[in-house]
Amino acid sequence: MQTTIRRSVTFKGTALHSGEEVTLIVHPAPAGHGIVFERSDVPGPREARRVAVCPDTLIEANLCTRVGNAAGVTVSTIEHLMAAFAGCGIHNALVTLDGPEVPILDGSARPFVAEFLRVGVRELNAPLRAIRVLRPVEVRMGDAWARLEPAPHLSIAFEIDFPDAAIGRQQLELELCNGTFVRELSDCRTFCRQADVDFMRANGLALGGTYENAVVFDGDAVLSPGGLRRANEPVRHKMLDAMGDLAVAGAPILGRYVGHRSGHTLTGRLVRALLAEDGAFEWVTVDREQAHSLPGAKVCAEDLLATA
Repeated sequence: MQTTIRRSVTFKGTALHSGEEVTLIVHPAPAGHGIVFERSDVPGPREARRVAVCPDTLIEANLCTRVGNAAGVTVSTIEHLMAAFAGCGIHNALVTLDGPEVPILDGSARPFVAEFLRVGVRELNAPLRAIRVLRPVEVRMGDAWARLEPAPHLSIAFEIDFPDAAIGRQQLELELCNGTFVRELSDCRTFCRQADVDFMRANGLALGGTYENAVVFDGDAVLSPGGLRRANEPVRHKMLDAMGDLAVAGAPILGRYVGHRSGHTLTGRLVRALLAEDGAFEWVTVDREQAHSLPGAKVCAEDLLATA
């Protein structure tokens, strides 16, 4: 069955790149609505201020996931919120915000997940459709690549390799069933190197970034107070990002995602490539057995406590 949240929840925080304070409210929505953003700071008719999350509205951006409509209204840095929706099994929501960027909060999806689990998820009287991968689809960019291949339910395998000794080479694979996202990935924060921070700020980016909402590395040192939440937090965060970027497909994906040094751009291209290739996928109505293996199935507050 399709779902939505039981009641509205509000988030206030700083936008990562602009440094502006943003208020974001997630409202319940009816079946078939999908995830739709509405910019309350933009004048004009409501429909012109709304951006539905789907492959057709995706705009390539190197440092975040961004969507936009035909009127030029955009919303950036949606990946952590989208991952929280997918990980909690929320298919329909109206998201209002008073700026062009989702607040970064603590740099992970955990604050969103915590509120969604607090207010609860409500089933709607409508069947849920999913995208089943039928044959491998792959996209490449330099030495980075991402692939989707057939599997009975969503799993994510990721590998990263950084010269910084504190990051190095990390790889991990997880089956994203029954609260695994909430337990294993939702608390993992975005990360960067100190040299990247200096470069971005010199170019007017990451103005809202702090050591509190990102893990900052410098060689073999972790500069953020308290260090890492998990020994391999960087690769786990890349998996969190992939979860959110795959959710732009607009429906749960039944398949295995494999990423090697990939990011937002490659995963977005992969979703589009899958849906554009004849015979690479099929739409299926989720039956009871499949529903039990979706990422949001049986998610509860105890899953979140496992990350504390």
